[in-house]
Amino acid sequence: MPIQHRVTKQAVSKAPADRAPDRLSQPLDQVLRDAARRRQLNKGETLYTRGSRPDSIFCVERGAVQLSTTSASGREAVLAVVEGGRWFGELTVFIQAPRVHDAKALTDAELLVVSARRLQDIVNKRPEHVLEFLRLVCFRYKWAIERMDATILQPLSVRLAHLLAVTHERAAGGHAVPLPELKVSQESLGHMLGASRQSVNRQLKQWELDGLLRVSYGCITLLDLNALQRLALLPPDGSR
Repeated sequence: MPIQHRVTKQAVSKAPADRAPDRLSQPLDQVLRDAARRRQLNKGETLYTRGSRPDSIFCVERGAVQLSTTSASGREAVLAVVEGGRWFGELTVFIQAPRVHDAKALTDAELLVVSARRLQDIVNKRPEHVLEFLRLVCFRYKWAIERMDATILQPLSVRLAHLLAVTHERAAGGHAVPLPELKVSQESLGHMLGASRQSVNRQLKQWELDGLLRVSYGCITLLDLNALQRLALLPPDGSR
């Protein structure tokens, strides 16, 4: 059955300004870590598939996990790449609905795994934790709408600049980074944007010539984040 919870008005609070909106607070993160077991995944190994029963939530401790969906014709669309200590898989656990996408290891990875039963115990003891998960889901929904809008209405240059800027924003968590490095392949960027790898490569190479970024294998170093934010039609600080 779905996880039951009650939330009082006192439990509603704002996330600290210096915390990335897609990260849980340190106290809740630690509670989940204390309740977790560890699981190792080899590169390419499946964590779960679309339609499977949601019995746990996960945190990427090391490596990266790709969330994707595949069409009837076999075309894969990458929805997100999860890394850097971020939790995922909570939505379908809370509503006890089948998984809505596939999850597989993009690299060799180590995960923290918290069962649905342990999560139920945690939110029963501290109902205010539900608000943190709700905030997490809402921010991800907001990003999904923004990405959908960009994918449908904007040219590739704007969509790609937006994706790079937002990916950096999420990874940095509000902290200044001298030369942000994004660990992402051009193929994954193409899947996320609904564009070919060749089209993505051409745009990145042009920006490399313009001095906006540097491209290396599996990595993009942002040299002029402000310029990319302007191309992405974002405010200079990336806030929206």
